[in-house]
Amino acid sequence: MTLDAKSAMNVAHVLTEALPYIQRFAGKTIVIKYGGNAMVDDDLKNSFARDIVLMKTVGINPVVVHGGGPQIGNLLERIGKKTEFVNGMRVTDSETMDVVEMVLGGLVNKDIVNLINQKGGSAIGLTGKDGAMIRAHKLTFEKNAPEMNASEIVDIGHVGEVTSIDPSVVDMLVGGNFIPVIAPIGVGVDGQSYNINADLVAGKLAETLQAEKLILLTNTAGLLDKKGELLTGLGTNRVNDLIADGTIYGGMLPKIRCALEAVQAGVSTAHIIDGRVQHAVMLEIFTDDGVGTLIRSHR
Repeated sequence: MTLDAKSAMNVAHVLTEALPYIQRFAGKTIVIKYGGNAMVDDDLKNSFARDIVLMKTVGINPVVVHGGGPQIGNLLERIGKKTEFVNGMRVTDSETMDVVEMVLGGLVNKDIVNLINQKGGSAIGLTGKDGAMIRAHKLTFEKNAPEMNASEIVDIGHVGEVTSIDPSVVDMLVGGNFIPVIAPIGVGVDGQSYNINADLVAGKLAETLQAEKLILLTNTAGLLDKKGELLTGLGTNRVNDLIADGTIYGGMLPKIRCALEAVQAGVSTAHIIDGRVQHAVMLEIFTDDGVGTLIRSHR
């Protein structure tokens, strides 16, 4: 099929707009947290895989960290295991942790790896337990107990937070021209497995790798102001002001804190982007306008 003149010019414009970004980011590492609608809609899954392969093809080093909460929930429901949440976190006993490892480290991880490979990439899947890459410890938090006029420590089982990350396995894979696909499961000093929030793992991994960018896919357009307008090009001081005045709240707050910590630790920029848009990753990296909220340090 031959393009008409207008279509050909549109293609040429897209390619020339992408060129300076390709040149700027060649050889750099970009950590992408993959989750939400982009993981369950077939068209979005395919567009994401193509974006990752394109990045690698033009010399950028993508590192993918994925979630899988809905898939875990579906399997628990199928086996008749009741799911309980505390402060938005899944209570994870030993039986639930077995399911988490099966789903995140097996079904979901290998599905993503296979999809990227089918699009022409060379992906390898692993969890934070491989090579003891992600060291973790149990996450506990305090819950106010008014009847006791005090707070109590809540234990939600095998839910963890990152203690440290050893980047050597990722460095080896990237150096071998592979695309790492990482499930957010960590290991404690006692060998215990921990389920960790994928946003937090992606942020800490970006810090450890001193990545050029951290990209968090979400089911929203990005960070919105109180009028519902998209905010972008934000410095850390401005983000802190938006947290203080209540513009950033609820489920967006942990993602924004993760992005803030990453840029404050040396990651050049963090992006909260709309994973419901086809080729969202490519549009954010290779175009002038992007499709989400960009956060940078102190500017």
